[in-house]
Amino acid sequence: MMNFVPIAIGTKFTHSKLTTGMLYLVPTPIGNLEDITLRAIRILKEVDLILAEDTRTSKKLLLHHGIETPLRSYHAHNEHAVISSIIEQLQNGQTLALITDAGTPGISDPGFLVARECVKADIKVECLPGATAFVPALVASGLPCDKFFFEGFLPHKKGRQTRLKYLCELPTTFVLYESPHRLIKCLNQLIEFCGAERKASVSRELTKMYEECVTKSLEDLVKYFDTEKKIRGEIVIVVEGKAPIKKEKRVY
Repeated sequence: MMNFVPIAIGTKFTHSKLTTGMLYLVPTPIGNLEDITLRAIRILKEVDLILAEDTRTSKKLLLHHGIETPLRSYHAHNEHAVISSIIEQLQNGQTLALITDAGTPGISDPGFLVARECVKADIKVECLPGATAFVPALVASGLPCDKFFFEGFLPHKKGRQTRLKYLCELPTTFVLYESPHRLIKCLNQLIEFCGAERKASVSRELTKMYEECVTKSLEDLVKYFDTEKKIRGEIVIVVEGKAPIKKEKRVY
């Protein structure tokens, strides 16, 4: 029989101090501002500088949680230009945190480049657990999620059909990110490659007031969303894997 040691109310838990010259990848809420860990808030308060994808968006989050740490812009359009100065700051002993507009840095968002360069320069990188859009969409879809393939955003033009052809042949569930104004086009393309009856799920406005997760055939999803006046929110599409071809029994 296990013995449980009671913890007195008011007991203080000590936490480790931030490591000098470390980069912290900190997930931020994908909608609901409450979806951030206590550890993430603490680290954002204690680092020397926060690298933010959009400082205007991040200021709202930081203000909500009383975080006054200085911000610096770091996004897909300037990451190559500023990466050397970021590495230099870390090598000089500053501790930095990287956040994006929503979710975990590096998952279809800026983060990969700076993490790679830090590893090359022998700078320690720590990624906190936290919010990311595809996990709740995948689990809530009701489609198999023991094995899945994460694609993220498809190319807009060159290579798009090649990727769709590949994905629709996969035997496992696969996950796409899509913008609201391209949803119907994407669903119709999935019908073209996967067939109208393939099961899929569309999730939008995750963690927000009008959160929606709809699982139907691809054909029925087009009918459902094509009737709406305006589709809002970032989209996660989860598509069922291709069913195995049944072998016919030979009759001798």
